[in-house]
Amino acid sequence: MLTRLREGRADATNEARSEEATGRSTPGVAVEGAAIRVAALRRSFGALQAIEHVDLEAEPGEVLGVVGPSGCGKTTLLELIAGLQDPDGGSIAVGDRGDPEGRLSHCAYMPQRDLLLPWLSALDNAALPLRIAGASRLQSRLAASDHFQRVGLTGFEQTRPDQLSGGMRQRVAFVRTLLAGKPVLLLDEPFASLDAITRAEMQSWLGGILDPDRHTVVLVTHDVEEALYLSDRVVVLSARPATVADRIDSPAPRAADRAAAVTSPRFAETKQRALRSLAGSGP
Repeated sequence: MLTRLREGRADATNEARSEEATGRSTPGVAVEGAAIRVAALRRSFGALQAIEHVDLEAEPGEVLGVVGPSGCGKTTLLELIAGLQDPDGGSIAVGDRGDPEGRLSHCAYMPQRDLLLPWLSALDNAALPLRIAGASRLQSRLAASDHFQRVGLTGFEQTRPDQLSGGMRQRVAFVRTLLAGKPVLLLDEPFASLDAITRAEMQSWLGGILDPDRHTVVLVTHDVEEALYLSDRVVVLSARPATVADRIDSPAPRAADRAAAVTSPRFAETKQRALRSLAGSGP
């Protein structure tokens, strides 16, 4: 298998050089983050008011955490930012675009479920955005295999999703999100389905990935500790209809050792503030 992969990487490199010589290019994934601006946002579904008034901002390259009670509209907020829904009031801008198509063109959305295609290998699942963008199979696999090394999945390129652990599936889904080549990553509770030990391991892994990354990230989670560890700032939403109950700067800089980070006195104090804000947001 490794021999075939090396051969594939070599073929893809030669093909990429050939395309460069003829003026064609492979869709790229090296991007700079884009700013997000949300002002006076409102969204209702019939008589149900999901979001009453939300203001938030994320600067280019910033990781913004969003926490709130179950059912408060966190997923709706991500879909509004991504242009998958239109607000009933207020405004949303991602980079220089405020229209739904423009917002969607700037955002890569990773939903709670990994949605891997069972008939494709892990590598081909991850490479899917590049294939859709017009890259050849070899080029797409080459780009995805480089990311597999980065996220610790080397050796699992040809494995089908049903043979991967939950944490491995989430890594494949994350690589697929990265390979969309968008400046903004919208992550909707990416580790919600994992057990506590795997979840902690994945938080450490994602923290290491996000530190040098240039994307702007909005991370929705119900786990306060996860939000504070992975984000630069955290927005606490109230119960439905959602408003902003608190804005908290996360303890910085993030320690490489997650266990040391989340047990530090400063982290514990910040976590208690977030939990108090959540408790005060209830009905």
